[in-house]
Amino acid sequence: MPANDLPATLNSDTHTKQLPVVEGQLDHSFAAIDWQVPWLSHITQLSYISNTIEHLSRSKSQRNSLDGSNDSEGLDNAKSLYEHDINASGINTPDTIAKVLKTAMTQQADHLQQSLPPTKPAHGHAPQTLQFVSQNALPEGEAYEHFIGTTGNIPTRDNLHDLFNGSIWLTFPKTKAVLNYYHMLEIAKQGISERRGRVRDTITVFDENGAVLVTSDASIGEALVDFDWQASLVKPRAKWDNPTQPDNSTQAAVYIFGHALLEQLVHPRKPLCAHSIVIHVAQEFFTLSLAERMRYLDDKVAKYMDTLLSNDDVKPRQLAPLPILGVPHFWAENSDTSFYEDSYVFRSGRRKKDKN
Repeated sequence: MPANDLPATLNSDTHTKQLPVVEGQLDHSFAAIDWQVPWLSHITQLSYISNTIEHLSRSKSQRNSLDGSNDSEGLDNAKSLYEHDINASGINTPDTIAKVLKTAMTQQADHLQQSLPPTKPAHGHAPQTLQFVSQNALPEGEAYEHFIGTTGNIPTRDNLHDLFNGSIWLTFPKTKAVLNYYHMLEIAKQGISERRGRVRDTITVFDENGAVLVTSDASIGEALVDFDWQASLVKPRAKWDNPTQPDNSTQAAVYIFGHALLEQLVHPRKPLCAHSIVIHVAQEFFTLSLAERMRYLDDKVAKYMDTLLSNDDVKPRQLAPLPILGVPHFWAENSDTSFYEDSYVFRSGRRKKDKN
């Protein structure tokens, strides 16, 4: 099912005041994104983002062809209707991704009738309203995380990495703010150096490469942590969420948090491995719309990471490896059980050694 056909309750979209696609400059790397893949279905404002990025990454000749076709009648009407908004938005200028994400965040807040999300303040700093800005706004020599924490401004470049980073800020704003808060605490303690320490290393691994396993069946989470791929991914396959076919009887799902992982998945490779946490929920969680799930989950993951990162012994090894294309329904090839027999990808793991 194409991303722009997903219902609002499935892809967390608002459809309140979507700007039409507009002229802009994005390189060909954005055209490689397949917005229909299941691991992107949880992204807030997916329909608006995907439609806009797809248009901005087309060649000029492709856009002219589309604009001149009979199929573009609705687009022409939208252009006329929202011409003032397009001019005001300034999206077809440098810092395109920052402007697209800023529009998406504003639309979401308007739909929920809420204020824009804030930072989690550290060391006496007041909460700051989050917004996406040009990378050029980051002062030379200032740490990226410190700048976000003190201003609320998220420096954003026109590349895939920052598009997906911004998409996760939209989807998990409380959790991202918690991670930035702990960066701020560590920067205050240790300053900025090449060695980040265990807390910031753990934050970075999860922020860049994290995934969240949500399950109402504790045995699935336990099996994942124990590297038991058969008991976590293969045998309970019928219990796993299929993003294209929502089912209230689902008992397990994975939502990607790491923006670098999403970037790598533009070109999927079997060895790609996430670093995951396990969140236990009641079965009722899976009766919620996806938009409601994500708002609930943002609260839960924020609290989980707050607890984890406040521990003196926190380290990246506490995140459970998860070969991401092994998640049921994420990749067609994993419907064959032989997919999981690749010992290079589905390894026996280190946990057994740690227990001895």
